[in-house]
Amino acid sequence: MKDDKLQELGLAVVNTEAKAVAGLADTIRDPAFVQACRLMLDCQGRVVVTGMGKSGHIAGKIAATLASTGTPAFFVHPGEASHGDLGMITASDVVLALSNSGETGEIITILPIIKRLHVPLIAMTGTPESTLSREADANIHVGVEKEACPLDLAPTASTTAALAMGDALAVSLLQSRGFTEEDFARSHPGGSLGRRLLLLIDDIMHTGASIPVVHPDTMLSNALVEMTQKGLGMTAVIDSDGRLAGVFTDGDLRRAIDHTVDVHTATVSDVMTVDCKTVHPGMLAAEALQIMDSTMINALPVVDDDNQLVGALNMHDLLRAGVV
Repeated sequence: MKDDKLQELGLAVVNTEAKAVAGLADTIRDPAFVQACRLMLDCQGRVVVTGMGKSGHIAGKIAATLASTGTPAFFVHPGEASHGDLGMITASDVVLALSNSGETGEIITILPIIKRLHVPLIAMTGTPESTLSREADANIHVGVEKEACPLDLAPTASTTAALAMGDALAVSLLQSRGFTEEDFARSHPGGSLGRRLLLLIDDIMHTGASIPVVHPDTMLSNALVEMTQKGLGMTAVIDSDGRLAGVFTDGDLRRAIDHTVDVHTATVSDVMTVDCKTVHPGMLAAEALQIMDSTMINALPVVDDDNQLVGALNMHDLLRAGVV
């Protein structure tokens, strides 16, 4: 098969699935979408998501998205449910069942038990007249005109539509609950995302003897030695009370050389940056990164509320910590 034919086939799939997702706008305007959101917002337990086959894979992803965005949820396999896992569902839960046909045997089998528990049931189907749709307290229609599969058999556009609808539910609930970045971070402590949202400046800053520090009357040549030894690309400048008076950076050195300043006779006060950017303990490391990016600097002194120097960090520290 020629390359252009392969591209044509791929584009046809994308266009078909894009159309399927776009068609969900009418479903979201339907009262059933709002009813489903209300049922999950009022839920005192967890949202139990279930589905079989490809719908099961989508159901698992929807459960994971809900759980990570403020709506406690988990996936139950409908086949296993009828062999004991129904015990995981309590009267305070809500069930979200996915089935394109609405007649999936494994789900229909457990419907009487769900009804007996008086658990609210939300269906996500492609067939409004199906058994699952009729039995649901809220039926969200995610039917598609056709599958992207040329045989119109393999679940493709229908599963994409269901996945998008799951995201629409999760994000609507997220915003309704006032879910914040801090809430998100608490459920994502691992990986770069967790580090970016949870890591504090205190966790990575240099302290004590590892802080590059000089005084305003320090000779420029000695300040260069301090910068080289501590390796942060800058040195803090403090007054006699330990308060930050400024910083001396690689950039200040280049500007001094451009202005033919004699590095052997000049003092730090002659070339330092007085109005410098600072950060404070307790700030997120991600905030320090934002300051560095927006001001195009590579290092920051850390000061307390009295402007006392307590630490320093640079871009390499953020890189090593995985914040960048």
